Amino acid sequence: MKFEKLGIRSELTASLSKMGFLNPTEVQEIAIPLILDGRDVSVRSKTGSGKTGAFLIPIINNLGRSDLLEAMIIAPTRELSLQVSEVAKKIGAVYRKKVVTVYGGASMGVQINALRNGANVVVGTPGRILDLIERRELNLNNLKFVVLDEADVMLDMGFTDDVEIILSHTPRKKQVLLFSATMPKEIVELAAKFMSRDRKNVIVGEEENEIVDNVSHLYGVVPHEYKFPLLMAYYSEYEPKKSIIFTNTKSMADRIAATLKERGMRVSLLHGGKSQAERERAFNAFRNGNDVLVATNIAARGLDFSEITDIINYDAPDDPVAYIHRIGRSARMGKEGRAFTIINDSQRILIAEIKKRTKIEIKRVEIDIEHFRNLKIVARGSFRPNQRREVEGRQKGHSGNRRKGRYSTQRGYPRW
Repeated sequence: MKFEKLGIRSELTASLSKMGFLNPTEVQEIAIPLILDGRDVSVRSKTGSGKTGAFLIPIINNLGRSDLLEAMIIAPTRELSLQVSEVAKKIGAVYRKKVVTVYGGASMGVQINALRNGANVVVGTPGRILDLIERRELNLNNLKFVVLDEADVMLDMGFTDDVEIILSHTPRKKQVLLFSATMPKEIVELAAKFMSRDRKNVIVGEEENEIVDNVSHLYGVVPHEYKFPLLMAYYSEYEPKKSIIFTNTKSMADRIAATLKERGMRVSLLHGGKSQAERERAFNAFRNGNDVLVATNIAARGLDFSEITDIINYDAPDDPVAYIHRIGRSARMGKEGRAFTIINDSQRILIAEIKKRTKIEIKRVEIDIEHFRNLKIVARGSFRPNQRREVEGRQKGHSGNRRKGRYSTQRGYPRW
Protein backbone atom coordinates (compact mmCIF):
# COMPACT_ATOMS: atom_id res chain seq x y z
CA MET A 1 0.00 0.00 0.00
CA LYS A 2 1.12 3.58 -0.72
CA PHE A 3 0.64 6.57 1.57
CA GLU A 4 -1.72 8.25 -0.88
CA LYS A 5 -4.11 5.32 -0.47
CA LEU A 6 -4.44 6.25 3.21
CA GLY A 7 -5.83 9.70 2.45
CA ILE A 8 -2.61 11.72 2.82
CA ARG A 9 -2.34 14.95 0.78
CA SER A 10 -0.44 14.58 -2.48
CA GLU A 11 2.22 17.18 -1.65
CA LEU A 12 2.92 15.43 1.66
CA THR A 13 3.18 12.01 0.07
CA ALA A 14 5.62 13.46 -2.47
CA SER A 15 7.68 14.87 0.38
CA LEU A 16 7.60 11.54 2.22
CA SER A 17 8.79 9.82 -0.94
CA LYS A 18 11.80 12.13 -1.15
CA MET A 19 12.59 11.28 2.47
CA GLY A 20 12.58 7.58 1.58
CA PHE A 21 9.18 6.76 3.11
CA LEU A 22 7.58 4.93 0.19
CA ASN A 23 5.25 2.48 1.91
CA PRO A 24 3.58 2.64 5.34
CA THR A 25 4.45 0.10 7.99
CA GLU A 26 1.70 -2.06 9.45
CA VAL A 27 1.03 0.27 12.38
CA GLN A 28 0.99 3.30 10.06
CA GLU A 29 -1.41 1.58 7.67
CA ILE A 30 -3.86 0.93 10.51
CA ALA A 31 -3.47 4.09 12.63
CA ILE A 32 -3.17 6.85 10.01
CA PRO A 33 -6.72 6.54 8.57
CA LEU A 34 -8.19 6.52 12.09
CA ILE A 35 -6.29 9.67 13.08
CA LEU A 36 -7.18 11.39 9.80
CA ASP A 37 -10.80 10.58 10.59
CA GLY A 38 -10.58 12.48 13.88
CA ARG A 39 -10.66 9.48 16.22
CA ASP A 40 -8.89 9.24 19.56
CA VAL A 41 -6.47 6.34 19.15
CA SER A 42 -4.57 4.13 21.58
CA VAL A 43 -1.80 2.14 19.90
CA ARG A 44 0.31 -0.68 21.21
CA SER A 45 3.13 -1.60 18.86
CA LYS A 46 6.73 -2.65 19.24
CA THR A 47 9.60 -0.21 19.32
CA GLY A 48 10.95 0.26 15.81
CA SER A 49 7.64 -0.49 14.09
CA GLY A 50 7.09 3.07 12.83
CA LYS A 51 4.95 4.55 15.61
CA THR A 52 6.48 8.04 15.28
CA GLY A 53 5.43 8.31 11.66
CA ALA A 54 2.05 6.84 12.53
CA PHE A 55 1.11 9.95 14.50
CA LEU A 56 3.28 12.65 12.89
CA ILE A 57 2.18 12.05 9.30
CA PRO A 58 -1.59 12.45 9.90
CA ILE A 59 -1.04 15.33 12.34
CA ILE A 60 1.06 17.31 9.83
CA ASN A 61 -1.49 16.43 7.15
CA ASN A 62 -4.39 17.81 9.24
CA LEU A 63 -2.76 20.90 10.72
CA GLY A 64 -4.39 24.18 9.76
CA ARG A 65 -2.61 26.76 7.66
CA SER A 66 -2.32 29.29 10.51
CA ASP A 67 0.61 30.06 12.80
CA LEU A 68 -1.21 28.70 15.86
CA LEU A 69 0.07 25.98 18.15
CA GLU A 70 -2.13 23.02 17.25
CA ALA A 71 -0.14 19.90 18.25
CA MET A 72 1.72 18.88 21.40
CA ILE A 73 3.74 15.68 21.70
CA ILE A 74 4.75 14.60 25.21
CA ALA A 75 7.75 12.26 25.41
CA PRO A 76 9.42 10.79 28.51
CA THR A 77 13.05 11.80 27.81
CA ARG A 78 15.03 14.65 26.31
CA GLU A 79 16.66 12.34 23.78
CA LEU A 80 13.33 11.01 22.55
CA SER A 81 11.93 14.56 22.36
CA LEU A 82 14.84 15.62 20.14
CA GLN A 83 14.42 12.54 18.00
CA VAL A 84 10.68 13.10 17.46
CA SER A 85 11.30 16.79 16.76
CA GLU A 86 13.82 15.97 14.07
CA VAL A 87 11.30 13.76 12.26
CA ALA A 88 8.53 16.33 12.73
CA LYS A 89 10.65 19.07 11.18
CA LYS A 90 11.41 16.93 8.14
CA ILE A 91 7.80 15.89 7.62
CA GLY A 92 6.44 19.39 8.35
CA ALA A 93 8.91 21.17 6.08
CA VAL A 94 6.59 20.81 3.08
CA TYR A 95 4.08 23.10 4.83
CA ARG A 96 6.76 25.22 6.57
CA LYS A 97 5.54 24.14 9.97
CA LYS A 98 7.50 25.35 12.99
CA VAL A 99 8.51 22.70 15.52
CA VAL A 100 9.81 23.72 18.96
CA THR A 101 11.45 21.28 21.36
CA VAL A 102 11.29 21.91 25.13
CA TYR A 103 13.00 19.88 27.83
CA GLY A 104 14.80 20.28 31.14
CA GLY A 105 18.54 20.73 31.39
CA ALA A 106 18.59 23.33 28.61
CA SER A 107 18.07 27.10 28.61
CA MET A 108 14.53 28.03 29.55
CA GLY A 109 15.03 31.47 27.96
CA VAL A 110 16.00 30.05 24.59
CA GLN A 111 12.94 27.80 24.58
CA ILE A 112 10.63 30.65 25.62
CA ASN A 113 11.98 32.82 22.81
CA ALA A 114 11.39 30.01 20.32
CA LEU A 115 7.77 29.70 21.49
CA ARG A 116 7.25 33.45 21.28
CA ASN A 117 8.51 33.39 17.69
CA GLY A 118 5.73 30.99 16.82
CA ALA A 119 5.22 27.23 16.98
CA ASN A 120 2.81 24.90 15.23
CA VAL A 121 4.07 21.77 16.99
CA VAL A 122 5.65 21.49 20.45
CA VAL A 123 7.56 18.37 21.46
CA GLY A 124 8.80 18.04 25.01
CA THR A 125 9.17 16.32 28.34
CA PRO A 126 6.41 16.55 30.98
CA GLY A 127 8.37 18.58 33.51
CA ARG A 128 9.43 21.36 31.14
CA ILE A 129 6.01 21.51 29.46
CA LEU A 130 4.41 21.93 32.88
CA ASP A 131 6.92 24.66 33.81
CA LEU A 132 6.12 26.58 30.63
CA ILE A 133 2.38 26.26 31.23
CA GLU A 134 2.77 27.60 34.78
CA ARG A 135 4.85 30.51 33.44
CA ARG A 136 2.07 31.18 30.90
CA GLU A 137 4.56 30.83 28.06
CA LEU A 138 2.81 27.83 26.50
CA ASN A 139 -0.66 28.69 25.20
CA LEU A 140 -2.67 25.53 24.60
CA ASN A 141 -6.01 27.18 23.78
CA ASN A 142 -5.90 26.21 20.09
CA LEU A 143 -4.55 22.72 20.57
CA LYS A 144 -6.06 20.09 18.27
CA PHE A 145 -3.75 17.14 18.92
CA VAL A 146 -2.10 15.74 22.05
CA VAL A 147 0.23 12.75 21.72
CA LEU A 148 1.51 10.67 24.63
CA ASP A 149 4.55 8.96 23.14
CA GLU A 150 6.14 5.93 24.85
CA ALA A 151 3.40 6.12 27.47
CA ASP A 152 4.65 3.05 29.32
CA VAL A 153 8.07 4.65 29.81
CA MET A 154 6.42 7.80 31.19
CA LEU A 155 4.54 5.59 33.63
CA ASP A 156 7.77 3.85 34.69
CA MET A 157 9.46 7.22 35.21
CA GLY A 158 6.65 8.52 37.43
CA PHE A 159 5.29 11.16 35.05
CA THR A 160 1.62 10.14 35.24
CA ASP A 161 0.61 12.99 37.59
CA ASP A 162 2.42 15.59 35.47
CA VAL A 163 0.72 14.29 32.33
CA GLU A 164 -2.70 14.51 33.97
CA ILE A 165 -2.07 18.11 35.03
CA ILE A 166 -0.90 19.03 31.51
CA LEU A 167 -3.97 17.45 29.94
CA SER A 168 -6.20 19.39 32.32
CA HIS A 169 -4.92 22.60 30.69
CA THR A 170 -5.86 21.50 27.16
CA PRO A 171 -9.15 22.24 25.34
CA ARG A 172 -12.00 19.83 25.87
CA LYS A 173 -12.32 19.26 22.12
CA LYS A 174 -9.11 17.69 20.81
CA GLN A 175 -7.69 14.40 19.60
CA VAL A 176 -5.71 12.40 22.13
CA LEU A 177 -3.29 9.85 20.70
CA LEU A 178 -1.49 7.38 22.94
CA PHE A 179 1.40 5.26 21.66
CA SER A 180 3.17 2.61 23.70
CA ALA A 181 5.26 -0.53 23.30
CA THR A 182 3.35 -2.21 26.13
CA MET A 183 -0.10 -1.54 27.53
CA PRO A 184 -0.22 -2.12 31.31
CA LYS A 185 -3.44 -1.57 33.24
CA GLU A 186 -2.38 1.91 34.36
CA ILE A 187 -1.94 3.05 30.74
CA VAL A 188 -5.38 1.68 29.82
CA GLU A 189 -6.88 3.62 32.74
CA LEU A 190 -5.08 6.81 31.67
CA ALA A 191 -6.40 6.43 28.14
CA ALA A 192 -9.95 5.88 29.38
CA LYS A 193 -9.73 8.98 31.57
CA PHE A 194 -8.75 11.43 28.84
CA MET A 195 -9.99 9.85 25.60
CA SER A 196 -13.48 9.76 24.17
CA ARG A 197 -15.64 6.69 24.62
CA ASP A 198 -15.46 5.87 20.93
CA ARG A 199 -11.66 5.76 20.97
CA LYS A 200 -10.06 3.08 18.82
CA ASN A 201 -7.61 0.65 20.37
CA VAL A 202 -4.98 -0.63 17.94
CA ILE A 203 -2.76 -3.61 18.68
CA VAL A 204 -0.07 -4.48 16.14
CA GLY A 205 2.06 -7.61 16.54
CA GLU A 206 3.22 -9.12 19.79
CA GLU A 207 3.87 -7.09 22.91
CA GLU A 208 7.30 -5.55 23.50
CA ASN A 209 8.26 -8.40 25.80
CA GLU A 210 8.74 -10.57 22.72
CA ILE A 211 11.93 -10.56 20.64
CA VAL A 212 11.72 -9.81 16.94
CA ASP A 213 12.55 -12.69 14.62
CA ASN A 214 15.25 -10.97 12.58
CA VAL A 215 17.88 -10.79 15.34
CA SER A 216 20.62 -13.42 15.71
CA HIS A 217 21.49 -14.03 19.38
CA LEU A 218 25.02 -15.00 20.39
CA TYR A 219 26.97 -15.15 23.63
CA GLY A 220 30.54 -15.77 24.71
CA VAL A 221 31.92 -17.02 28.03
CA VAL A 222 35.22 -15.70 29.40
CA PRO A 223 36.73 -14.87 32.79
CA HIS A 224 36.22 -11.26 33.83
CA GLU A 225 39.76 -10.21 32.90
CA TYR A 226 39.23 -11.26 29.27
CA LYS A 227 35.99 -9.39 28.62
CA PHE A 228 37.67 -6.57 26.74
CA PRO A 229 39.83 -8.92 24.61
CA LEU A 230 36.65 -10.79 23.69
CA LEU A 231 34.95 -7.50 22.79
CA MET A 232 37.77 -6.58 20.41
CA ALA A 233 37.89 -10.09 19.00
CA TYR A 234 34.15 -9.84 18.28
CA TYR A 235 34.69 -6.62 16.32
CA SER A 236 37.45 -8.28 14.35
CA GLU A 237 35.45 -11.44 13.66
CA TYR A 238 32.01 -9.99 12.86
CA GLU A 239 32.92 -6.48 11.61
CA PRO A 240 29.83 -4.58 12.88
CA LYS A 241 28.94 -1.56 10.78
CA LYS A 242 27.16 0.37 13.53
CA SER A 243 26.90 -0.88 17.09
CA ILE A 244 25.79 -0.08 20.62
CA ILE A 245 27.80 -1.41 23.57
CA PHE A 246 25.79 -1.60 26.80
CA THR A 247 27.34 -1.46 30.27
CA ASN A 248 25.63 -1.58 33.65
CA THR A 249 27.43 1.41 35.18
CA LYS A 250 28.44 4.91 34.13
CA SER A 251 32.04 4.37 35.22
CA MET A 252 32.39 1.28 33.04
CA ALA A 253 30.84 3.13 30.10
CA ASP A 254 33.43 5.90 30.60
CA ARG A 255 36.29 3.40 30.64
CA ILE A 256 35.15 1.42 27.61
CA ALA A 257 34.53 4.57 25.56
CA ALA A 258 37.93 6.05 26.48
CA THR A 259 39.72 2.82 25.58
CA LEU A 260 37.98 2.42 22.23
CA LYS A 261 38.65 6.07 21.42
CA GLU A 262 42.32 5.47 22.23
CA ARG A 263 42.33 2.61 19.77
CA GLY A 264 41.12 4.90 16.97
CA MET A 265 37.45 3.98 16.86
CA ARG A 266 34.77 6.62 16.30
CA VAL A 267 32.91 6.52 19.61
CA SER A 268 30.00 8.31 21.26
CA LEU A 269 29.17 8.01 24.96
CA LEU A 270 25.72 8.29 26.52
CA HIS A 271 24.74 7.94 30.17
CA GLY A 272 22.89 9.81 32.88
CA GLY A 273 26.03 11.39 34.30
CA LYS A 274 26.54 13.53 31.21
CA SER A 275 25.23 17.07 30.89
CA GLN A 276 22.40 17.74 28.47
CA ALA A 277 24.80 19.41 26.03
CA GLU A 278 27.14 16.40 26.14
CA ARG A 279 24.25 13.99 25.63
CA GLU A 280 22.99 15.94 22.62
CA ARG A 281 26.46 15.98 21.07
CA ALA A 282 26.81 12.23 21.62
CA PHE A 283 23.35 11.61 20.21
CA ASN A 284 24.03 13.67 17.07
CA ALA A 285 27.55 12.33 16.53
CA PHE A 286 26.34 8.74 16.63
CA ARG A 287 23.43 9.48 14.34
CA ASN A 288 25.61 11.36 11.86
CA GLY A 289 28.77 9.31 11.59
CA ASN A 290 30.23 7.62 14.66
CA ASP A 291 30.30 3.82 14.42
CA VAL A 292 30.01 2.94 18.10
CA LEU A 293 27.81 4.15 20.96
CA VAL A 294 28.77 3.12 24.49
CA ALA A 295 25.78 3.51 26.78
CA THR A 296 24.04 2.49 29.95
CA ASN A 297 20.36 1.53 29.92
CA ILE A 298 19.46 5.17 29.24
CA ALA A 299 19.66 4.18 25.56
CA ALA A 300 17.69 0.95 25.94
CA ARG A 301 14.22 2.41 25.46
CA GLY A 302 12.63 4.76 23.00
CA LEU A 303 15.62 5.93 20.98
CA ASP A 304 15.55 5.14 17.29
CA PHE A 305 18.94 4.96 15.61
CA SER A 306 18.82 3.69 12.05
CA GLU A 307 21.23 1.13 10.63
CA ILE A 308 22.17 -0.49 13.97
CA THR A 309 23.64 -3.86 13.07
CA ASP A 310 24.92 -5.07 16.45
CA ILE A 311 23.95 -4.79 20.10
CA ILE A 312 26.77 -5.85 22.43
CA ASN A 313 26.12 -6.49 26.11
CA TYR A 314 29.60 -5.92 27.54
CA ASP A 315 27.92 -6.20 30.92
CA ALA A 316 25.11 -8.73 30.85
CA PRO A 317 21.74 -7.13 31.70
CA ASP A 318 20.23 -7.76 35.10
CA ASP A 319 17.16 -9.61 33.85
CA PRO A 320 15.46 -10.86 30.66
CA VAL A 321 13.27 -7.75 30.33
CA ALA A 322 16.33 -5.51 30.25
CA TYR A 323 17.76 -7.81 27.57
CA ILE A 324 14.63 -7.40 25.47
CA HIS A 325 14.75 -3.61 25.71
CA ARG A 326 18.42 -3.45 24.77
CA ILE A 327 18.04 -5.75 21.80
CA GLY A 328 15.14 -3.60 20.57
CA ARG A 329 17.71 -1.02 19.39
CA SER A 330 18.74 -3.40 16.58
CA ALA A 331 16.81 -4.79 13.61
CA ARG A 332 14.67 -1.68 13.26
CA MET A 333 11.90 -1.47 10.67
CA GLY A 334 12.33 -5.09 9.56
CA LYS A 335 16.11 -5.00 9.08
CA GLU A 336 18.32 -7.78 10.38
CA GLY A 337 20.48 -7.42 13.48
CA ARG A 338 22.76 -9.30 15.80
CA ALA A 339 23.05 -9.42 19.60
CA PHE A 340 26.17 -10.54 21.47
CA THR A 341 26.37 -10.93 25.24
CA ILE A 342 29.58 -11.40 27.22
CA ILE A 343 29.23 -13.48 30.40
CA ASN A 344 31.35 -15.43 32.85
CA ASP A 345 30.64 -18.93 34.10
CA SER A 346 28.51 -17.75 37.02
CA GLN A 347 26.13 -15.91 34.66
CA ARG A 348 25.10 -18.90 32.57
CA ILE A 349 21.81 -19.01 34.46
CA LEU A 350 20.94 -15.59 33.00
CA ILE A 351 21.19 -16.99 29.48
CA ALA A 352 18.89 -19.84 30.51
CA GLU A 353 16.40 -17.34 31.96
CA ILE A 354 16.43 -15.24 28.78
CA LYS A 355 15.85 -18.37 26.67
CA LYS A 356 12.95 -19.42 28.87
CA ARG A 357 11.41 -15.95 28.99
CA THR A 358 11.69 -15.11 25.30
CA LYS A 359 11.52 -18.57 23.70
CA ILE A 360 14.54 -17.74 21.56
CA GLU A 361 17.71 -19.66 20.86
CA ILE A 362 20.91 -17.99 22.03
CA LYS A 363 23.94 -19.63 20.46
CA ARG A 364 27.27 -19.85 22.23
CA VAL A 365 30.16 -18.87 19.97
CA GLU A 366 33.87 -19.45 20.41
CA ILE A 367 35.89 -16.44 19.27
CA ASP A 368 39.67 -16.62 19.25
CA ILE A 369 41.04 -13.89 21.53
CA GLU A 370 44.73 -14.80 21.14
CA HIS A 371 45.66 -11.62 19.24
CA PHE A 372 43.87 -9.50 21.87
CA ARG A 373 44.68 -11.37 25.09
CA ASN A 374 46.89 -8.61 26.56
CA LEU A 375 44.46 -5.75 25.93
CA LYS A 376 42.98 -4.01 28.95
CA ILE A 377 40.71 -1.03 29.47
CA VAL A 378 41.85 2.22 31.08
CA ALA A 379 41.79 2.10 34.85
CA ARG A 380 39.64 5.17 35.52
CA GLY A 381 38.63 8.59 34.27
CA SER A 382 36.00 10.12 32.05
CA PHE A 383 35.84 9.83 28.29
CA ARG A 384 36.72 12.99 26.41
CA PRO A 385 36.33 13.00 22.62
CA ASN A 386 39.80 14.48 21.93
CA GLN A 387 41.63 12.85 24.78
CA ARG A 388 44.39 10.24 24.31
CA ARG A 389 45.20 7.73 27.04
CA GLU A 390 47.73 5.01 27.50
CA VAL A 391 46.07 1.59 27.55
CA GLU A 392 47.20 -0.76 30.28
CA GLY A 393 48.77 -3.99 29.16
CA ARG A 394 50.09 -2.94 25.76
CA GLN A 395 52.73 -5.19 24.32
CA LYS A 396 56.18 -3.79 24.85
CA GLY A 397 57.49 -1.91 21.83
CA HIS A 398 54.11 -1.62 20.08
CA SER A 399 51.83 1.40 19.90
CA GLY A 400 48.08 1.06 19.45
CA ASN A 401 48.20 1.52 15.69
CA ARG A 402 50.94 -1.04 15.05
CA ARG A 403 49.56 -4.23 16.50
CA LYS A 404 49.76 -7.46 14.62
CA GLY A 405 46.75 -9.58 13.84
CA ARG A 406 43.62 -8.13 12.24
CA TYR A 407 44.40 -4.54 13.09
CA SER A 408 44.53 -1.76 10.55
CA THR A 409 48.09 -0.51 10.17
CA GLN A 410 46.79 3.05 10.01
CA ARG A 411 43.96 3.46 12.49
CA GLY A 412 44.61 0.84 15.17
CA TYR A 413 41.33 -1.04 15.33
CA PRO A 414 39.94 -4.21 13.75
CA ARG A 415 39.10 -3.96 10.07
CA TRP A 416 35.39 -3.91 9.23
